[in-house]
Amino acid sequence: MNRVVVTGLGVVSPIGQTVGNYWAGLIAGHSGLAPPTFAPAVQVNTKLVGQVKDFDPAAHFDPQRVGLLDRVSQFAVVAARQALAQSGLSLRDGLAERTAAIIGTGSGGHTTVDDSFRRLYAEGATRLNPLTIPRAMMSAAASQVSLYCGTKGPAYAVASACASATHAIGQAFHLLRAGGATCAVCGGTEASITFGALKGWEAMRIMAPDACRPFSRDRKGMVIGEGAGMLVLETLEHARGRGAEILAEIVGFGMSADSKDLTAPDPSGMARAINAALADAALAPDMIDYVNAHGTGTVANDEAETAALHMSFGGHARRLTVSSTKSMVGHALGAAGALELVAVVMALCDGVIPPTINYLGPDPACDLDYVPNEARQLPVAAALSNSFAFGGLNAVIAARKFTC
Repeated sequence: MNRVVVTGLGVVSPIGQTVGNYWAGLIAGHSGLAPPTFAPAVQVNTKLVGQVKDFDPAAHFDPQRVGLLDRVSQFAVVAARQALAQSGLSLRDGLAERTAAIIGTGSGGHTTVDDSFRRLYAEGATRLNPLTIPRAMMSAAASQVSLYCGTKGPAYAVASACASATHAIGQAFHLLRAGGATCAVCGGTEASITFGALKGWEAMRIMAPDACRPFSRDRKGMVIGEGAGMLVLETLEHARGRGAEILAEIVGFGMSADSKDLTAPDPSGMARAINAALADAALAPDMIDYVNAHGTGTVANDEAETAALHMSFGGHARRLTVSSTKSMVGHALGAAGALELVAVVMALCDGVIPPTINYLGPDPACDLDYVPNEARQLPVAAALSNSFAFGGLNAVIAARKFTC
């Protein structure tokens, strides 16, 4: 089997539209959460969202073509271009045909759908934009990444709610490891901060009124975010052959289904995915230094994830560093796992653990080291990135510092 390495990263997020700005914001504990700014925001009760601010499509796309892309695809293409630029990958001499584009999203072109329904139901329109379906379809971002980046290998979307990006990256990892492709552009994207979507989330009564406080006492819920995270993966042989800078190695991927409840998290299902990732990576539990947690800030998720970590790591759980970067950027749904894996790769590179901000103190059911409020200098040899989605769909990536 091929070893698989990371050679490029790209980010569009509420705290930075480059990897450098995003990572600096995480380490500084900056919050990208603020009141929503879309037109009918006064009609929603949600007071905080993780919007990508000052994103200018005209800075990235030909004005004549920008109308072909929903915001979700715009984020994906911008982040993918960043990742490819950092990797230095040139898709020539047949490499395009050996490069995959596998992109996760939970909602697809939600902005297009929301705008179209408003025109139909509120404004009485009788016709919609002829590009409504190509913009809104779940596979649009994967198609646009392939088009703009020039990949000609396997290209498809993965949709598994909040685990979409992690599933997509895991699929790319398995594809490269098995020899089905040489390189991949993979990750996740989401842009569903719209009037209709927020009203749907409000109906679930799990939205935080003040701040996202994962694992903290007095936490009151989650905050919706948006953005994109993209990675370039390559087989180690190919990366070495072209002298690429290697940022980290992906070593394991685990999946599971709770098969219990559509919305309630199950610690045993989470633990099965963690255990599967460790087994796939051939890593003993005590070899993991850091876990970037799913950590949504809801009472139920954080208790369940803590219980799962105890199940999987036993006594080593109390020696883990665990943090939730959602405290700073919100829950980007189908993009969350990719944004979080970028943070894991940077932690491996720099030996710094990003904090869980807004932490007020321990909750009796959340009794681990959540790196409260301030980043921590710590050498990281191996780490996990957890994603646990509605529907009981669980996905975990294991990564380690690259060594020859």
